[in-house]
Amino acid sequence: MNETPPGAPTQPPPQQPRYVQLPTVKPRVAYVLLTINIVVFLLQSITPEVVVNVGANLRVSPWFLYGAKINEFIVAGEWWRLITPMFLHADFLHIAFNSYALYIFGPQVEALFGYRRFTLIYLLSGVAGTVLSFALSPNWSVGASGAIFGLVGALLIYFYRHRKLFGELGRRRLTELAVVAGLNLLIGLRPNIDNWGHVGGLIGGSLLTWLIGPIYAIRLEPLTNNASVVDANPFNGPRWLAAFAVALALAAATMMAISLQK
Repeated sequence: MNETPPGAPTQPPPQQPRYVQLPTVKPRVAYVLLTINIVVFLLQSITPEVVVNVGANLRVSPWFLYGAKINEFIVAGEWWRLITPMFLHADFLHIAFNSYALYIFGPQVEALFGYRRFTLIYLLSGVAGTVLSFALSPNWSVGASGAIFGLVGALLIYFYRHRKLFGELGRRRLTELAVVAGLNLLIGLRPNIDNWGHVGGLIGGSLLTWLIGPIYAIRLEPLTNNASVVDANPFNGPRWLAAFAVALALAAATMMAISLQK
């Protein structure tokens, strides 16, 4: 039998892991956006085809007139085409895939980030995807993929920042998200897919989360030693200015792309 000699230092008992509840909200905006996408697609489906004159008369589906990204029209001053493409889809398979992705990733980001952060990240990521596509691709395009890639980028930054807080679970989740993003970018190399929109959305969502995303930390009460979670990056005035700065940067990039395309 092993015995501890008298006077020998004793080993402290192993620390038990602490479990604390992260502040979350009940997702709502994600489902509103999902509903908008589906309703707009149904409206597209019952709208007759039209002829649009872009260099030559082309018979096209109505989603081009609903606000698709068409470089010539944006150069001519139709700036709303930087926003509307994220609510349009080319066919049933397109809307089905993006609706499923929004259903999976949207509520996750909204629950962790809150309503305001989630809405800003989704919309500005979608615009970032359209702007990069406008700058680097002459093809017409539609789809919520840029905004959805922005949500993936937001989760990547979130789990990277909190990899120590979440431990092995967080690192595993970070790896899974990186694989999902990488595989979908590889799939986007196929013809007729606007991969620049995906890249722009991913960059936009990652950057915005780095600037305005939550940074949770554990705080121990000095007297009771109870643990609680605090957000070290609260969404207040300076965070609104950061989001506004990103919007201004996107506007400046659009103006530069317009001047080059003219």
